[in-house]
Amino acid sequence: MSAAEAQEFLARERTVVCATIGPRGWPHLMPLWYVLRAPGAAANRAGAETSTTDAPGPQLWSWTYAASQKVRNLERDSRATLQVETGELYQELRGVMFECEVRIHRELETVSSLGQEILARNAAPRGEPSVELPAEAAAVVEQQAAKRVGLQFVELRRSTWDHRKLAGVY
Repeated sequence: MSAAEAQEFLARERTVVCATIGPRGWPHLMPLWYVLRAPGAAANRAGAETSTTDAPGPQLWSWTYAASQKVRNLERDSRATLQVETGELYQELRGVMFECEVRIHRELETVSSLGQEILARNAAPRGEPSVELPAEAAAVVEQQAAKRVGLQFVELRRSTWDHRKLAGVY
């Protein structure tokens, strides 16, 4: 996939599988909802942006429970491999894999803003713009944010594939 094709693909999909290194040295794979954010910026609740990295291209961000195994794994070793993929038949398979360094964000405002962004994106039909969250949903996210962390995936390397381009030649 070209960079533009990969960006369009990532903007349409919703779930990333995140692989970290577990305590016994085995890969620990878990699905996460994600959002794409502009490089070098973490939007806070007021909409202001603060610099967080100089990496090119949109970055995947997610949130998860602070006490989760994946967070404990990332505290030991900040590397993760991510995969977003789709397709059922071989000739339909396409996806993006990233090798990343992960930054863990614990600031309540950052985590709450991220949670609201993720929920708003996934409340809209696929391919549609994010919806505005009702006050009740925003309040639930606010409560959850105290137990969660934000995960910023800083891309180091990328691999992509699109079997639709193989034209039946394998």
